[in-house]
Amino acid sequence: MGQLHVNMTVTLDGVIQANGGPTAQDGNFEFAGWERPFGDPESGERLVADIEGADALLLGRTTYDIFRSYWPGKANPIALAFNRVPKYVASAGVPELSWDNSIQISDVATQVPELCERHRRVHTWGSGNLLQSLFREGLVDRINLWVCPVVLGQGKRLFPEGTTAARFELVEPPKSFSRGVLLLRYQRLEGPPRTEYMSCSSTPV
Repeated sequence: MGQLHVNMTVTLDGVIQANGGPTAQDGNFEFAGWERPFGDPESGERLVADIEGADALLLGRTTYDIFRSYWPGKANPIALAFNRVPKYVASAGVPELSWDNSIQISDVATQVPELCERHRRVHTWGSGNLLQSLFREGLVDRINLWVCPVVLGQGKRLFPEGTTAARFELVEPPKSFSRGVLLLRYQRLEGPPRTEYMSCSSTPV
């Protein structure tokens, strides 16, 4: 049984929108491209290694359209890895499947587990709306967060109000990079979040 890994670049306040630059879907978002100043060779190598470790992509339609317009025909390591693997597009509509090895899925709850039966490691990048369905169905095995040291105060967030509650554990020590990016890898745990209460008697005087 394979795993589904969510990969996301995120700000300290949880924003994921337009990290790499402006797109047609972002309108006049003020801080498009906020991720760029924090890149460095070491984090770039780690990112490429992660991408090359996947044998399938699962994308929402918006992210798929962005990737489809950019990666085909390029020859850098990321493009070669993306172009090589099957691309599964989660959409209830009629997406344009012009990127090689692209396949539509319309029922996340039933078809994503089937993908994990066929593949060793399925990666999701971006795809904020799809992520809410994946969390709701309990289909996310791991979250790999690339946390950038910036606060935007606006924009679409990774975990908006109404996200299904879940708990995770850190599966390897956090890795920091020279420009302040922190890589955190979390594995999903079964069951809802646990709660504890501090008694008045334990409060420091």
